[in-house]
Amino acid sequence: MDEEIQFYLSEAEESMGKALQHTGLELSRIRAGKASPAMLESLRVDYYGTPTPIAQIANVNTPDARTLFIKPWEKNMIAEVAKAIKNSDLGLNPQSDAEGVRLNIPPMTEERRRDLVKQAKTESEAGKVRIRAIRKDVNESLRKLLKEGAAEDSIKDAEAKVQKATDSYISKIDDLTSKKESEIMTI
Repeated sequence: MDEEIQFYLSEAEESMGKALQHTGLELSRIRAGKASPAMLESLRVDYYGTPTPIAQIANVNTPDARTLFIKPWEKNMIAEVAKAIKNSDLGLNPQSDAEGVRLNIPPMTEERRRDLVKQAKTESEAGKVRIRAIRKDVNESLRKLLKEGAAEDSIKDAEAKVQKATDSYISKIDDLTSKKESEIMTI
């Protein structure tokens, strides 16, 4: 029974780690006024009929804090990259030339900053919900073990460890969120 308890605890830790990692990734995609290649990670370009991530068909560089430069490995993909950016929800206006596509990131208004903070908080809350769901699933599994004859003290200890891990990961998400908020609100 102790092996099963350890298994559930390690599964909880691993799943919570993945939820934290996912939340961090989602927060990194929120534009904070500075040009970042991560802004384009979700962008798919039509590469000979197949939606392909931008990173697989081009180099994305940041020549300065307000500019992204996308240089496709094949010159004939420049128009496709520009089209994908125009059709995306990024709200950016691509400028094409013979070398690649340039994106100028406009400075953010106070209202846009507040919207991005709300978006960051929404992503943060989604991460916390995922972590709480993991806690719930693990605790249910532990209670099943209790019914199967596991020692009550072992189950109580395991539940306490799961709660401690939950609190720890929620605190880490709060830290990520506060960093992102200050990044967004810094002019």
